[in-house]
Amino acid sequence: MPESSRFRSAQTVSVLAVTQLIGWGTTFDMLGVMGRVVAPDLGLANEVVFAGLTIMMVVSAIVSPATGRWLGRYGAARVLSAASLTFALGLLLLAAANGIVLYASAWIIIGIGGAFGLSAPAYTAVVEREGANGKRVIAILMLFTGLSSAIFWPILSLLNEAVGWRLTFLVCAALQFFICLPLHLFALPKPIATHVDGGTAEIAPVPLSKAKQRKAFLLIAAATTISTFVTFGISPSLLEIFRQSGASPVFALQLGSARGILGISARFLDMLLGRRGNPMLSAAMGISLMMISFVIMLVASPSTPLLVTFVLFYGFGTGVMTVARALLPLALFSPREFGLQSARLSLPQNLANAIAPVIFTAILDRAGTGPALAACAVLAALSLIFVLMLMALVRGAHASESTILNVS
Repeated sequence: MPESSRFRSAQTVSVLAVTQLIGWGTTFDMLGVMGRVVAPDLGLANEVVFAGLTIMMVVSAIVSPATGRWLGRYGAARVLSAASLTFALGLLLLAAANGIVLYASAWIIIGIGGAFGLSAPAYTAVVEREGANGKRVIAILMLFTGLSSAIFWPILSLLNEAVGWRLTFLVCAALQFFICLPLHLFALPKPIATHVDGGTAEIAPVPLSKAKQRKAFLLIAAATTISTFVTFGISPSLLEIFRQSGASPVFALQLGSARGILGISARFLDMLLGRRGNPMLSAAMGISLMMISFVIMLVASPSTPLLVTFVLFYGFGTGVMTVARALLPLALFSPREFGLQSARLSLPQNLANAIAPVIFTAILDRAGTGPALAACAVLAALSLIFVLMLMALVRGAHASESTILNVS
């Protein structure tokens, strides 16, 4: 890779890593530390306060299709800048909240910012600057953003102890306005995908007809929505599942921490593979590992080795699938279409993320660990079937192209 290209990639990653860390850390991850601090001051139950995340995800889902159109029309830098402003406004409103109305309104605004600024728009910014070769840069970016809670939870905790939760939210708003906004406006390299000779940005990596493109999109949507439903649904209940399976509270916490480390390790492996990686194979592998982990828990007797084995398979599988979910649109659609398709995929994914914890918590509380894990295994198997159907569709498209070329 030429020195100038490496510098552009490093600049892109540096800017987006900082803004995504702040974006996730001051919004979605924030309630992990601040939720139970805010609740008594506002006179709200803990579950009502944490419902802010549900509001955020639902609003983000609703706004995501429009975001895709704006990414294509205005470019990722402007959309990300709008996210910084929107986040700042929402956090200011959160700092001023005195009851349920202002609190819920703040999360509606933050949800709009989430559609403009988290994940898909950042990946679109990478593709605008790297074209179809952006897979490695996205994997590197995800490696950093996976650390958002680990970085921001201690910071938010220290700020809350020093100045209280309202000033903590003001500091978060200031980070969005004074750091993220200037970085998005002035520090990102100029896009190159729209200026590639010969219209390379318009060329999809897989030769699919319009009908097969729609089918491919639906298969990606089904596979990724189901997999994210499982991971977002079960993750808040993992510690309870470990405890019901015989783990002590301390050991359950250690297992939960190990799962996070394994997820980051999987992202690191994907980063090393770079452009040699195949998102469809990664998705199949990640979902398979998740499914195996659930089956192991269902058929074996609870024990320490069993729980360790489960965490190894599940942690690595979810980490691999997280990267694959972001990269699948780039494997099927042209760089110019990436932002639109990724934003469209965010609609069902965010809706799944919003309702999954409630559903899995209800299953776990009312039916126990076994039925919850069985539901996860069935859903993972269904997601794997959709990925395999997608791979068959792509193989058929490549085979048809080869036949046409041979005849010519």
